[in-house]
Amino acid sequence: MSDVTKTYTLWRRLRRLPRPIGTRVFSVAAALMAPYFRTVLPHVRVLEPGRCIVTAPKWWGVQNHIGTFHAIAACNLAEVAMGILAEASVPTTHRWIPKAMDARYLAKTTGGLTATAVLDPLPDFASITSGVDVVVPVALVDAAGVESVHCDITVWITPAKKRP
Repeated sequence: MSDVTKTYTLWRRLRRLPRPIGTRVFSVAAALMAPYFRTVLPHVRVLEPGRCIVTAPKWWGVQNHIGTFHAIAACNLAEVAMGILAEASVPTTHRWIPKAMDARYLAKTTGGLTATAVLDPLPDFASITSGVDVVVPVALVDAAGVESVHCDITVWITPAKKRP
């Protein structure tokens, strides 16, 4: 990718620090950019163009009335994974914004969740000359290894506006 984003550059720089210090610092920085993400206490574990893995612990702030990971908190975690994936994958020549989310709640959760967002293959960004919808699937797996939530997040990608 010729136009490496600031987000991916920061990730590559910080991941060189001893684990988990670098990934934790990156995760806090990402959550500061989108404050609502903080509610799930995200920890970015893997980031590369086209792939992002983020974990979130089960804590009282994300639990529902039956003691499992709340459905909307799971959707928030899915958006964290998709958003960071988009920040690392969409070149600086383009911009993106989430447009829709289809969430399927498949099973009760046990413990925390791991969200894996994958965009494979990456779109040919050079061919995007107007807006295009891109669907990013996000699988959310619980501590028992069961996919308890699946989200398909539609992202609207357009060329970036040129600044005068």
